Amino acid sequence: MHPSDGMDFAGYRIERRLGAGGMGEVYLARHPRLPRHDALKILSDRHAGDAEFRARFLREAEVAVRLQHPNVVAVRDRGEHDGRLWIAMQYVDGGDVAELIRRDAAVPVERALRILTEAANGLDEIHRVGLQHRDVKPANLLLAEEPGQPDRVLVTDFGIARTADGAGTLSEGAGFSATLAYAAPELISGDAVDHRADVYSLGCTLYQLLTGTVPYPRDSPAAVMYAHLYDEPPRASVENRRVPAGLDSVLATALAKDPADRYQNCGALAAAAHAALVAEIGGGTETGSVRRRGILAGAAIAVVAVGVSLAVGIGRGDSAESAESAPTGVTTNSSAWGAAALVAETFPNLLPVAPGAVGYQELNTCLYADENQNFISFDQPVEVGGVSCLGDRDPVDVLSVVCNWDRTPIAEWTPMVQLEGEELWTRGASTGRVRWGTVTTNDGATTGRLDVMFDGPDRNFCRLRVSGDISGSILRERWWPDAPL
Repeated sequence: MHPSDGMDFAGYRIERRLGAGGMGEVYLARHPRLPRHDALKILSDRHAGDAEFRARFLREAEVAVRLQHPNVVAVRDRGEHDGRLWIAMQYVDGGDVAELIRRDAAVPVERALRILTEAANGLDEIHRVGLQHRDVKPANLLLAEEPGQPDRVLVTDFGIARTADGAGTLSEGAGFSATLAYAAPELISGDAVDHRADVYSLGCTLYQLLTGTVPYPRDSPAAVMYAHLYDEPPRASVENRRVPAGLDSVLATALAKDPADRYQNCGALAAAAHAALVAEIGGGTETGSVRRRGILAGAAIAVVAVGVSLAVGIGRGDSAESAESAPTGVTTNSSAWGAAALVAETFPNLLPVAPGAVGYQELNTCLYADENQNFISFDQPVEVGGVSCLGDRDPVDVLSVVCNWDRTPIAEWTPMVQLEGEELWTRGASTGRVRWGTVTTNDGATTGRLDVMFDGPDRNFCRLRVSGDISGSILRERWWPDAPL
């Protein structure tokens, strides 16, 4: 049974669905006695009988109730109702840092460092009580914007948190669970992991705040893993000339391959970043003067509030915005997309602002291909072609969009042999057809697939395909309802 609007669940009155993710769904719910709203997270039906997922869900709650800090999302209640586990969390009317980056690309340096400091405070508190986060990334840093006040950042999503000593962590058989773009080398190599893996991930997040792109945008998961393990940390000042050169050395320390060479806590990273900014502003050289003007001008730009209300809680990655309230005001960097700009401009809320940036549900590392799926450079025009981006594997592995460059209606995707469902869809003024199913690869593995077609002339020259998870029905349940199309 899926909760619906107006339904009572564990005493809470469900008002609307806010999103879904790997472990469950999140709803905006009115508290049964107090005049407030909570974000109610309910374990997914398909995991209700899974002992591993139930233990993970309960662990998430145990971790959360031990944390009381202004930069950590608060857990308020938990329980079981009709055989389904649930947890009630603080609801914050705001957005997250991933949405901020999608909208603004590179964030002004001073604002980036304020966000860094707030996140570092929350993470150090998590570490102080003997826990690790292990999935620090922009989507798990919530922005609670208050009129006339600086950004308040809350760390969220403890779905894969572990105790520091590793006891009873469910790590055996749990597989690799961090988001690859921000994963510390020791997480990838299987070496011993402690709180300094969170320092590394926070460094990756700072780099993306400053540049609008992840540190190691590569063309495959294997290449990203190799880069985390062996490539030199990139220089943010090269990617964005407004970034002080002193921050390059700060990022290099945060992204050190050996945990012993990193900052030993998140607060030390934030302090070093602020010191580098102060040193740059105080420098007396002509170059320093030019950089000072750029930094101060960037800090003076008015900041537009993130206008999407989201569920905020332990599983922020599970609290995606609804399709009806997809983010607006996203400005595609058409020059970065080159010849593929038509695709990016047609789906601005879905695809990243640039090929190396991050889009909806962590879409990243976007490549440009011709109609035969041969990858080509972004400066090569085609008559029929598209873009393929890697997903976060929860649930999307790859998202592909193919378009006719002359804007004539495009043929549908080849029908799936193992079709599971098909329906017409309507969202606002847009209509189309969606179908989903499961395909078997040449090596016998199965994967889910979901195909989307569009009726209107604004997009009927493009078709969209999502692949991932183990069936199309899971993609239909967990990706399609909230996709910002």
